[in-house]
Amino acid sequence: MYRALRLLARSRRLVRVPPAACTSAPGLGGAAPVPFRPPVAARMASQDSFRVEYDTFGELKVPNDKYYGAQTVRSTMNFKIGGVTERMPIPVIKAFGILKRAAAEVNQDYGLDPKIANAIMKAADEVAEGKLNDHFPLVVWQTGSGTQTNMNVNEVISNRAIEMLGGELGSKKPVHPNDHVNKSQSSNDTFPTAMHIAAAVEVHEVLLPGLQKLHDALEAKSKDFAQIIKIGRTHTQDAVPLTLGQEFSGYVQQLKYAMARVKAAMPRIYELAAGGTAVGTGLNTRIGFAEKVAAKVAALTGLPFVTAPNKFEALAAHDALVELSGAMNTTACSLMKIANDIRFLGSGPRSGLGELILPENEPGSSIMPGYDKAAKIAKTAHKNGSTLKATAIELGYLTAEQFDEWVKPKDMLGPK
Repeated sequence: MYRALRLLARSRRLVRVPPAACTSAPGLGGAAPVPFRPPVAARMASQDSFRVEYDTFGELKVPNDKYYGAQTVRSTMNFKIGGVTERMPIPVIKAFGILKRAAAEVNQDYGLDPKIANAIMKAADEVAEGKLNDHFPLVVWQTGSGTQTNMNVNEVISNRAIEMLGGELGSKKPVHPNDHVNKSQSSNDTFPTAMHIAAAVEVHEVLLPGLQKLHDALEAKSKDFAQIIKIGRTHTQDAVPLTLGQEFSGYVQQLKYAMARVKAAMPRIYELAAGGTAVGTGLNTRIGFAEKVAAKVAALTGLPFVTAPNKFEALAAHDALVELSGAMNTTACSLMKIANDIRFLGSGPRSGLGELILPENEPGSSIMPGYDKAAKIAKTAHKNGSTLKATAIELGYLTAEQFDEWVKPKDMLGPK
């Protein structure tokens, strides 16, 4: 409450006046008017919901309840495309939080004020934990290097750190988004680094566990079906016998290979571009910075990240991500093949192959008239292994004569 009142008071003192207007110099009782100039630091706007910040192009209104700053707002103005469905993926934002925390910790080793470094690390941790997701509004449509998102992250961490230290949002004091949060970094090396961190974390926390779970389920079915003999098929035509377990063992092997392919692509993903800065030379970093950042990221994620051996390749190309994408594409093809097989084997249940009984989780078609009764007849008949006619009569919905009169396939071939 005290901080809110203090900010409100400050906003009233900093109401903008036209450039031609004047105000009295302090202590002169209005006798000697001097031109009013806005302070270098950001000031609160007269409106309750915005503050005014500056970038190199001029002033911009920034929502008071957001930690991002002028450059983020500028990007929302320049890239009015995509909307919320095409915002920068949260895993990339979280990865940036991990990177910025690691960089701050290393920069402290190289002389960054511990008070500033600790505030940056705490704010970056909040980004990495997903606590500040609402402060990242930018879409994926940006300039090639992703400068806007890098600055979005820098501004959010800077302002959150400033808040922690009791400062004014947007003032860039005592934590500057460029000089401190982005120290020894460039969008050209931070964005590739964040992409690699995000990809590696998602592979290990989502993709591989999911594939392993599916593999284990299929392997269990392969064992359960080991004694079920069925006909094999080639090009959907009857061939020679095999067991259903053998058939499913093929799916199990596909999942094994899928995981192996993904894992084989990961060593290149673990190589980080951080430390290459603008073009790969490492300008504005210190000797050892790149190696230390990679080691910090490895410690924070529990994954074997290392610094990329050649920063020019790490900045100029994304072959590692293309390789991983290829492995994932192959995995997708495997999953599609397995899904189509199971769908085909579960077709029917009476007019298709009907070899597999798939769990019922949808009501089915809505075409039939008096629908509820028609559905009950069909489901009951299937469950009891009876005919539709016998079931309809047994349920008391139709007489034999009514069924014969109404259920005529030849009368169901078109509109009446």
